[in-house]
Amino acid sequence: MHYLKQVQALDSLLWGLPFMIFIIAIGGYFFVRSKGFTIAHLPYILKRTLGRSIRKKGQDEGSDRHISSFEAACIAIGGTVGNGNIAGVATAIATGGPGAVFWIWVWAFFGMIVKCVETSLSCYYRSRNDKGEFYGGTTYFLEKGLVKKRGHRSGWILAFLFGIGFILQFLGGSQAYSIAESLNTCFGMNMIVFTLIYSALLFYIIYRGVPRIAKFASRAVPFMCVAYLLGGVGIIALNIGRVPVVFAMIFKSAFTPTAASGGFVGASVAVTVRTGLARSINSNEAGQGSSPLIHGSADTPHPVAQGLWGSAEVFVDTMIICTVTALSVLCSGVWNSGTMGASLAIAAFRQSYGQIGVVFIGVMMFFFGLTTTSGWFSYYLSIIQHFMRRWPKARDRVISVFRFLFPLPNIVIVSSIVLTGNGPDLFWAIVDITLAIPVFANLLSIFLLRRDFWTLLKDFKARYMGIGQIEAGFVPFYDTPPMPGDQAYPEYHSHLKIRKPIEKKHRETTTLYRQREIFDKA
Repeated sequence: MHYLKQVQALDSLLWGLPFMIFIIAIGGYFFVRSKGFTIAHLPYILKRTLGRSIRKKGQDEGSDRHISSFEAACIAIGGTVGNGNIAGVATAIATGGPGAVFWIWVWAFFGMIVKCVETSLSCYYRSRNDKGEFYGGTTYFLEKGLVKKRGHRSGWILAFLFGIGFILQFLGGSQAYSIAESLNTCFGMNMIVFTLIYSALLFYIIYRGVPRIAKFASRAVPFMCVAYLLGGVGIIALNIGRVPVVFAMIFKSAFTPTAASGGFVGASVAVTVRTGLARSINSNEAGQGSSPLIHGSADTPHPVAQGLWGSAEVFVDTMIICTVTALSVLCSGVWNSGTMGASLAIAAFRQSYGQIGVVFIGVMMFFFGLTTTSGWFSYYLSIIQHFMRRWPKARDRVISVFRFLFPLPNIVIVSSIVLTGNGPDLFWAIVDITLAIPVFANLLSIFLLRRDFWTLLKDFKARYMGIGQIEAGFVPFYDTPPMPGDQAYPEYHSHLKIRKPIEKKHRETTTLYRQREIFDKA
């Protein structure tokens, strides 16, 4: 218990008022400076991402060397849509009260543009390895954008902080504890035994690397999202009369202390804000710098084209799935029972569906966690690819060993929490602590490189949206554009084969037309 209090004290220190102001200020800056791009053009973003994914062309597989934008998005959505959407949201309400939901929404509101920024920069500064595969992420744009392009040595410091934060998250055991907790509650399964089985299954999925993860995610993610949403909407429909009261509770508790009620011990405004922001970032990963590590692997015709997928992920993850979880817990009336974590979400489904609801949420938690954990393996793979790019043989050996090591922290963290008698409180405190460092480094990084994003956004709007004028000769990649002959986008270089001269006054219009056509087909 003394150990738990120390961990929680460190959690409160890292997620203090200065850090919360920093997070909201960065998100607010990008939202205002972009003139609310992700909200003003939300229909366009959804049409070009989710709308395209339901068409056959949107689901084309990538080439042998690359993964497609859709596959990258499925891995990233699988990485974001996880147990944080269920157990994390339930924990936020149990700890910070109904007002925490409001602050979850606030970060989603800003997080859509933040994730667009970090994803776009990841693709703009991406690299190729010796196998011709694309890789990108925070460490890539820190090295190329800050150190090489601008000569700022501080880029290495931020890259080091970001890397340390990611290593700590690896040691945190990812989603395993929440899954084990849910299956123990649902089926009485021994948490340690389950973790051993889960780790073996996880190893099977990641053994063949990103291609197998992409195939698994592209099949599992759409199914699990739709199934869970149907179950959650059913709870809301059964308690439709409570919805107005629930929304009133959310907005009132967001700015005033929440009094103790039932098993709920009460919460100050500071706790409500901190809990809401932390759980929102943990769930949608906007600002965390994780999803761009896989988006940087996608073969995309323009960095912002892939950035739109980042915005769509936050919308799906938080504004839809997290909201359904929050309303399910609040409308069912179990939020103040004193239950924490996955057990609270399970209680909401049990209250509405009985034992069928318990089985349902147990299965959903398993799939949510498995897609998240396997997706995160892709993130770590990108970090290794970057730091060991000059030693390809050693890199391949490290990756081979890492495949075996990756599931082990799941066993360690679950066993230590179970055997010491601690529970969700310790787990979520560890999650918050390991989250703070990469979030700080990543948000500061994208702010320092903000001018690159504004240039990319201006170019994208001109090329594909007909807003503004295209700048002749601008290349939307720093040093690694798609190459002639790439299987995923053969049309991208089709203009290189044209020998007939084009009049200067028509050249930009012709290029603009081709770029729009390519994006529509991609």
